[in-house]
Formats: sequence, structure tokens, C-alpha cells
Amino acid sequence: MATLEFSGTLEPSDPYDNAVLIVGQLKHLSKLCFEDVQCKFGARVDSETYSTCISSLHPSPTDQCSLWLNSATVAALPLKCSRHNTPSRCHSLTKLVKSCLAGGQEYIVIVCEHENVYASGLAVARALPLYSAKSGSHNNSARKVTVEFIVYEDEKIIPLSNDELQCLRVAADSLRLTAKIVDMPCSEMNVDNFLQEIQDVGRQLGITPTIISGEELALKGFGGIYGVGKAAVVPPALAILSHIVPNSTETIAWVGKGIVYDTGGLCIKTKTGMCGMKRDCGGAAAVLGAFKTAVKLGFSETLHAVFCLADNAVGPLAQRPDDIVHMYSGRTVEINNTDAEGRLVLADGVAYAVKDLRSDIIVDIATLTGAQGIATGKYHASILTNNEKLEEQCIKVGRSSGDLVHPVPFTPELHSPEFSSAIADMKNSVADRGNAQVSCAGLFIMSHLGQDYPGAWLHIDIASPSYSGERATGYGVALLTSLFGDRSLNPLLRLVGPAGSINNGMAMEEDEEDGPKRLKLT
Repeated sequence: MATLEFSGTLEPSDPYDNAVLIVGQLKHLSKLCFEDVQCKFGARVDSETYSTCISSLHPSPTDQCSLWLNSATVAALPLKCSRHNTPSRCHSLTKLVKSCLAGGQEYIVIVCEHENVYASGLAVARALPLYSAKSGSHNNSARKVTVEFIVYEDEKIIPLSNDELQCLRVAADSLRLTAKIVDMPCSEMNVDNFLQEIQDVGRQLGITPTIISGEELALKGFGGIYGVGKAAVVPPALAILSHIVPNSTETIAWVGKGIVYDTGGLCIKTKTGMCGMKRDCGGAAAVLGAFKTAVKLGFSETLHAVFCLADNAVGPLAQRPDDIVHMYSGRTVEINNTDAEGRLVLADGVAYAVKDLRSDIIVDIATLTGAQGIATGKYHASILTNNEKLEEQCIKVGRSSGDLVHPVPFTPELHSPEFSSAIADMKNSVADRGNAQVSCAGLFIMSHLGQDYPGAWLHIDIASPSYSGERATGYGVALLTSLFGDRSLNPLLRLVGPAGSINNGMAMEEDEEDGPKRLKLT
């Protein structure tokens, strides 16, 4: 396990003792004088060698050149960046960092523009996962990676402030926590273990979580969460962390799907399809990491983190197809697929966010559908929302944060009939799996907000971008913190956040009966 540190200045080092990687876009590397980075090479690299190395770089998509053995390297990020990609090229940066890590105490010098600092710093964090069950992996405590920045703004090199460096430290720590939770098997990360992680974050922030678990869920009407997890040895739970700001102008809720393992229930997955289902808690893990980051760095509005936790196990008590579930929203659901469980737990979570937390803006995030990877691919999460302004802002901050997104159709009037049931309010899985599965799954969740919900709702399906290869990416931490960056007191989050408030897509209207104003979608 490596310690990760960030710095806005270059510390003198010698590649004989400390490996160094200098990485950036070619247009930025070409601007650097040898004197700008000379302190990283000791006396082992001269100006001519450095200049020759830079001029030899021809990235397609990336390229690298060794300056001194394998301990001093210069690498160039891709030249091209399409309009649906992130200008930071952070996905390529993570791959380059992984390929150049040498072990021990080493340095990574990132040369970039100011607006790409956040995405670039977290790209390095993704290359340094915390969890490993390999023998001897815990004896590597001396390993340290220091990320140093050379930042360009308006063609000039500028220093990073202490607040910006603190943002990188907190966000990177939270991203690695998120990835660790997703990487851990259910034998080590069951519902109780996840609750412990929530309580640990709560202690760090001075917040005591609200926890509803086991039979109490059934008694209080959370039929979705209870039904999915009731067959497991460790009972399901709903947990809430609340950052309350007196006199705040809005209440925001982040709701995460936390299926610690998904067998598919009685509609059991195949033996190969079940492998990797430890990752089905990626949404809840992202909410935990993002909440920790947002609150630690100063969040100006009331923010709730809602965790819908369950182990979708097989057993005598398992939920059956044909069962009728009474949801927290008051609606009834006929179960026709026990492997469509994520929408059930999230439906209870968003209903709680409306009924109990009175949330104006609700974001649910989940590894919800296998179809997401087909619809928008391995790098872009699918987003679905009832608010066009929120959709536009999410796309924008996806590019600035490196957590890319792409919208899917929002047409409830066309897709909601997929859930029609003859004996309940709805079924939990679609009639036609070829008809916009990703949109339909999200619409199921939205239907439990209530017909008269006046706020903004956003659904983020991260099934594919939540992992790469066999490792979690920590997806969601950068996106959520950036999406609400304009509510942060931290300058770096404000830089990558939306230019204007989400409320620009809403209007305040008087309620004639009740008097006080409430949010209405425009």
C-alpha cells in the first residue's frame, strides 16, 4: 500500500534513489525549460539529453522516453481529444502511471493546465489501489508516491494554493477508499463491514449516522431493501449521513446502491456472470467517498448521503418471483426478476429522501444495468434526469472531472408501460429487454419519487466505468464533488464545478395554500 502526497513545488531528487516520471501533453512539455525540472535529475541528465528526449516524443496515442535507465522518464499524453472526452486525458494518464511505477519512494511530475489539476491528481490515485490480499502486500509501508504539479494558466506557470493541495489530498484519499470498498470481497465487505466504513467516516466528520436495519426495515415499510436482503446471513440496512447547514437554501441527497454481493437471487446468475458481483456496491461506495470529500472541504448547503445496503443472497427466505413488495413510497411492486434488485433498494432510498429528508435535488448512483456498458460504454456513465439544466451541467463537469457521462433518453410516457402489472402498481423488470433498458431502469426509480415531486432528480448508472480490468476505479467521487462544486468553499472544486447553480433550471413559485415558496421545474 502506497502513501500518496501532493505538492505544488518540485523537490530536489536523484533518480538513483527516487524514480521520477514527468508527464503531460506535448504542447506543455515543449514549453518546459530544462532548468524547470533539472532538480529532479540530480547530475544524471543533461540539457541536451532532455531536449533530445522531448523532441523524440510522438504520442499515438501516448509515448514515453527514458532519460536515465528506467528511473527517469518523460511521457506524453494523447494529442487528440474529442468533444465527448475529458481534456485532461486522465484515462491515459492512469495507464501511463501504472506502467511507470517503480516502487519505493518516487515522484510523478504532472505538467498541465489549471482546470485539469483535479482530474489529473485523481488519475494518479486510481493507479494506487489500497486493497490487496497478496501475501506480503502489507509489508510495503515504506512506499511513497509524491505528485508534483507544474501548472499553466494563460501561458504562465502558477503555484497551487494550500487549499487546492488539500482538496487533492482529501479527494484522492476518498477515491481510494471508494475503490477499496468495491475491490473487497463480500467475505470482508458485507453489510456490517460497510456500515463500519460509514461510521468511520461519520466519526471523522463529527456526524452520527442514522441506521435502520433488519426487521426494523420491514416494520417501517422499506419493503424494497428488506425484500432484497432478507435471505442473507447479515441483514440489510438503510444508513444516512447528514451534513446539516442552518439556513441553507436547498437540501441535496445522494443515494447509493450498496449491494455488497449480487447472486441474482432465485433468478440466479450464471457461474461466470456472478464473478465480479462484489462490485455491485459501487454506487454506495462512491456516495461515501464523495460525501467525505464534500463535507471535509466545506459544503455550503444541507447534504444527505443515503446508503441502500443489502446482500442479494439465495436461501429459504429469499424473495421469490411473483411476490408483491410494498415499497416505502406506498407503491406495490410485483417481482418478475429477483436479479433486478438494485432499483428496488434505490426506490426505497429516493422515497426516503423525499418523504423524510425533504430533498430539493436527488442524485442516485448505481451499478444498475449490464446494458449501460452497451449503451454508453466502459468510460461514460449513463445519466437520466427530469431536468435539462442538470443534464447539461453533469455532462460539463464529467469532462472537467474525468468521470465522463452521456445522457440516455428521458421519455417516461413511452417507457413506463414496460413495467405494467395486472395485480400490482408495477413490475420490477421490463417486458421488452430490447427497449431502452438503461432508461427504463432509471424510470422505475423515479416513479417512487411521487407524481408531485417538485425538485430535480438525476440517475447515474456506473455499471461499466466503476471498474477497469480487475480493479475498481473509484468512479463517482470526482463527478459528484464537481457537479456540486459551486456549493463548495474549496477553490479547486469551484473551478471544475458548473458555472451556474442547478437552480437556473428551476423557478420559485408561490404555493397559494401553504404560502412558502417551493421549487418547481421549468
